[in-house]
Amino acid sequence: MELIQGTPEISAYLASGEVIDHDHPRVRATAAGIAVDASDAYTYAKAAFEFVRDTIPHSADAGDPRVTWRASDVLARRTGSCHAKAHALVALLRAEGIPAGLCYQKLDVIHGLMAVKLPGADRWARQDPRGNKPGVDAQFRLDREQLAFPVRPECNELDLPVLFAEPHPVVLQCLQEAVDRPHLWQMLPTDL
Repeated sequence: MELIQGTPEISAYLASGEVIDHDHPRVRATAAGIAVDASDAYTYAKAAFEFVRDTIPHSADAGDPRVTWRASDVLARRTGSCHAKAHALVALLRAEGIPAGLCYQKLDVIHGLMAVKLPGADRWARQDPRGNKPGVDAQFRLDREQLAFPVRPECNELDLPVLFAEPHPVVLQCLQEAVDRPHLWQMLPTDL
């Protein structure tokens, strides 16, 4: 899927902020630990993806009621929804100077993804660090997408084509206002 950059400046996809806080010591330390074994941007990006996908449980899969939204909090608490895990991965990539942004799918509710643009690449590659489980096999791929949930057009599901430098305001508001994960599931929008 070809993504449309919501912000044309590539620097926006490298910026640090309140949510994608890659200047936070925890994010920096985690990125440095991942980078030790990475020989290039691709190796690092894949290792960061696998770190978030495999070592930070999706809050629904783990039955964890906590809601996280800031990248450093996701790394500290070791839990997050698809949106929060995407925030953490974007922060880890930006910490190493790799442009990354956020994108979404319209499923039953809005599902959070991210996209990366590696050096020399002519396009953004969407990735889904949600976490695998039986029936879900998301993988880091640049040649073709292998997301957690392929959209089913017959169910009115679709891939939203915009790449955001920061979380969509509606999604972020839901994450920030939810008192727990069940409440978040009730609040998440069904469309953006």
